[in-house]
Amino acid sequence: MAEVRAGVDDVDAQLVQLLARRFGYMEAAARIKRDRDTVRDEVRKAQVIANARKAALDLRIPQDVIADMWETLVEGSIAYEYGRWDALRG
Repeated sequence: MAEVRAGVDDVDAQLVQLLARRFGYMEAAARIKRDRDTVRDEVRKAQVIANARKAALDLRIPQDVIADMWETLVEGSIAYEYGRWDALRG
């Protein structure tokens, strides 16, 4: 069991690293977007979640769980981008 837990901890650390990279892109988007109203893009949000759902299907992992996680991730990313957009222009 210790090896399994160590493996999970390792994967979690890698996920956090990847999320840091993803949030770096949110930072870049906040710099690029000229209008605050363009931060939230429901069409793009739906596309990102659909992409994650498809990847989950391909990997035979629970699509609904992944879609729920991505909903939270995307909403958190949007909130972060709003914060950065405001900070860069405030």
